[in-house]
Amino acid sequence: QVKLVESGGGLVQAGGSLRLSCAASGSIFRVNTMGWYRQAPGKQRELVADITSGNYTNYADSVKGRFTVSRDNAKNTVYLQMNSLKPEDTAVYCCKADVTIYTGAYYNARYWGQGTQVTVSS
Repeated sequence: QVKLVESGGGLVQAGGSLRLSCAASGSIFRVNTMGWYRQAPGKQRELVADITSGNYTNYADSVKGRFTVSRDNAKNTVYLQMNSLKPEDTAVYCCKADVTIYTGAYYNARYWGQGTQVTVSS
């Protein structure tokens, strides 16, 4: 019913940059908070950054000053600009969208993207 499609992952050297995108589509009445999580091998999934529909942002301490989350509400798309990448940023990055759906009644649901690999070489 709702699909999230991510793009922009890849391999980059330490100090480099990547930009991730995630577009939500489907039977969406409103997209609320969107965000990015990551999971490295052997570690738990962690929040990287999220952004509300009003553009309030929240970042993990480990990425503050290096990553920037933004969104285009007209396109139901969230972006993650990642600068000064470090090897410890290597992980699978997944986007998340909290949406309101209307099918005769309103209800809220959370959806996840399939994940995109980011690898930072030293």
